[in-house]
Amino acid sequence: MVLSLYKDKSYRQKTQPNDVVAIVDELLANAVDAGASDIHFEPAGSELVVKFRLDGVLNAVETLPKSISDNIIARLKVLGGLLTYRNDIPQEGRIEIDNGRADVVDRRLAVFPTIHGQRAVVRIFYQDTQLADIERLGFSAAICTSLKQIACMSQGVLLVTGSAGSGKSTTLAAILRYIQKRFGGKSIVTLEDPVEIRIDGATQVQITPYGPMTFPTALRSLLRQDPQVLMIGEIRDAETAKIVIEAGLTGHLLMSTMHSGSATAALLRLLEMGIEPYQVTSSVSAVLNQRLLRRLCDKCKKQTETTAFEPVGCDECFGTGFKGRMLIAELVRLNGPLRKAILAKTDTDELERILSDSGHTGMLEDGKRLVADGLTTQEELEKVCGLAGDS
Repeated sequence: MVLSLYKDKSYRQKTQPNDVVAIVDELLANAVDAGASDIHFEPAGSELVVKFRLDGVLNAVETLPKSISDNIIARLKVLGGLLTYRNDIPQEGRIEIDNGRADVVDRRLAVFPTIHGQRAVVRIFYQDTQLADIERLGFSAAICTSLKQIACMSQGVLLVTGSAGSGKSTTLAAILRYIQKRFGGKSIVTLEDPVEIRIDGATQVQITPYGPMTFPTALRSLLRQDPQVLMIGEIRDAETAKIVIEAGLTGHLLMSTMHSGSATAALLRLLEMGIEPYQVTSSVSAVLNQRLLRRLCDKCKKQTETTAFEPVGCDECFGTGFKGRMLIAELVRLNGPLRKAILAKTDTDELERILSDSGHTGMLEDGKRLVADGLTTQEELEKVCGLAGDS
């Protein structure tokens, strides 16, 4: 289904090569107006399909004729500073456009060759000042309090896990700002690829992909720069994981992200990377696992007979029934039973059983408060938690 996003669709008739500049500019501008996080330009045989990711879901918004698809991609390459004559290799760049929107801090372009032509994705980074503080991210009161306690520690490792686009960088930036406010004299350094959120007062270092300064190289050097708080954009390999764990054992408060399905899976992944169990139990303070749920559109949501609410769809939400997203999370702090289980190299099921026996509030339980408040649906919660289709 192609969403009806624009009142004026006259540019659909612009199918000549010299119209390409106007088409690309308008699509980029409309994506920002809609609050899209990504724009996909997908070749599909006889046409180029344009999709916006709205509140985490891809929606087709436009189809363009095959005759101008190569020119569309070429225009994006020009804006991103890429090689227009190389169509056989992946390329990455950034698009510099001044559209008067202060909340748009960056646009990243990635181009990849396919059997139908080149596929391009533009990722849009926004600066949301409303999400600058831990209290305003949407965590439960218990998790918010625990995160503040962890931020006050002088050493240890906090891991934030979740899928891509689940708000991990936003959470870490809010924690760093809290540390700055609470302890103004602390030295804070970040290593990121790319730097997504600017943090005043912190030293932020951008790691260039495929460059000589990798995460391990930069991290080793930075440990000699007398940092007190370190934030590493992502633990991607065993070498980085080893340095992170060692830093957490030697008087540094270190925060980083990992891609894993659960908090317990992140702990076991460290073991799979070759980290000794005693190092994990001695250095890791907590693991925060988070996801984003779509919020029901306040203008059109409808109450059912069971007092729950369901999506309807209106112009305000582009017919999706949802507008905006909310956070659900679980926080696992290492205690005695968990440490013993990790030292014994038990599996994920056993770790989850230990958490359940201790009264741990999981992701699904955390999300039920939002369903009860009429902010989202049970179906959306189950889908995000990976339970869609289960009985």
